[in-house]
Amino acid sequence: MAAVDAAAEIDDILGLPDQLRDALWRVESANLEPHDAPGGLIVAGMGGSAIGGALARAALGDRASRPIVLARGYALPAWATPDTTVLCASYSGNTEETLAVYDAAGALGARRIVATTGGRLAANARADSVPVIPLPGGFQPRAAVAYSLVVALEVAGICGVGDRLHAEIDVAAAHAEQLVAEWGPEGPENSLSKTVARGLHGTVPQIAGAGLTAPIAYRWKTQINENAKWPCFSHELPELDHNEIVGWHGARELGRFSAVFLDDSDLHPRIRQRIELTRGLIAAEAAATYRIESIGESPTGRLVSLVLLGDLVSLYLAVLRGVDPSPVEMIDRLKNALASG
Repeated sequence: MAAVDAAAEIDDILGLPDQLRDALWRVESANLEPHDAPGGLIVAGMGGSAIGGALARAALGDRASRPIVLARGYALPAWATPDTTVLCASYSGNTEETLAVYDAAGALGARRIVATTGGRLAANARADSVPVIPLPGGFQPRAAVAYSLVVALEVAGICGVGDRLHAEIDVAAAHAEQLVAEWGPEGPENSLSKTVARGLHGTVPQIAGAGLTAPIAYRWKTQINENAKWPCFSHELPELDHNEIVGWHGARELGRFSAVFLDDSDLHPRIRQRIELTRGLIAAEAAATYRIESIGESPTGRLVSLVLLGDLVSLYLAVLRGVDPSPVEMIDRLKNALASG
């Protein structure tokens, strides 16, 4: 791993428990004033800065009393009103889409909150007297998932959109420490993380989730894309049973495809039944299939367990491929091309 992971991204992944606790402290230190947001919460961001909003919405589930919506682009939803709270999250502070939404929210008169390490977003927020939650530097944006998750959860509680989950986050952090020891590099060679990584190596993974695990499936996909530099796709149950399942008929003609189904104890019983049936129906066409259940006492704890597992699997896949997980050359090339006009 040391020979491949030049920037020691593994340390950032293994640091998830402490990052969850540090994120709570950073939100508290921002001294955000509680307020009511009848229009709900919009989390504006891209990539690793946006995933926290999707994960927070899933962790809250039916404990959210108002909408939590993602704005992954240059504009607010057309229905946004001045009584909406807009959380603008950009790790670098220079994400052009998020800067555009920040300006749009200001023009609308919506309450804004910013989470960033600096850049233009922090400068604009301070000039506009908009509160800033300071994020620590030194991470790849996707590796700051603990911060994006906790910030979105805490802001949701502060603006009255959902329950405050401070205690639940603390318990999730403690549980994640145990999982780090079990699934990390020093853990057993037959650990779940290493077993799944070896099984997915050399295949194109299809990650499926539902309910709590739907955004986690997307997180697995993007982590495998960025860390392992490898194609990976995600879908959601039960929808995939109405289309994607048929495509498995031709899988072996194209190459080696694998499937991972992310399960959770709180999923609808029929969805849990669909996972087992779907896995069985595609098994003959797949190079490997896995059904992986979340672990934990609370929705937040169970969500964190699968996020941690997916991050480790993606890094182990990078090591198996012999590619450095940190650089994202294609993204950098695209940004440079956009900057040049």
